[in-house]
Amino acid sequence: MGNHTIIFSKHALSQMEERGAAKDEAAEAILRGEKVPAKKGRHAFRLNFEYNRIWGNKYYRIKQVMPIAAEEGNKLTVVTVYVFYF
Repeated sequence: MGNHTIIFSKHALSQMEERGAAKDEAAEAILRGEKVPAKKGRHAFRLNFEYNRIWGNKYYRIKQVMPIAAEEGNKLTVVTVYVFYF
């Protein structure tokens, strides 16, 4: 996804804040993560990060960041971001 401009929707930004993901992590997931098909012709990008911290009163070693993006020409609009801890 080298030459794409990444744009974050307001919904994606609020979901990232609520779920504990940073913009740079979501962008890195898009650039380096596994690309898989998502609903409505969108793409999901999964990338695991070493975490080794507490989230929600529980210790987790890995945080997986999974942005969902719509591709329009050379623009990727991130519509939401899921975060999984394990």
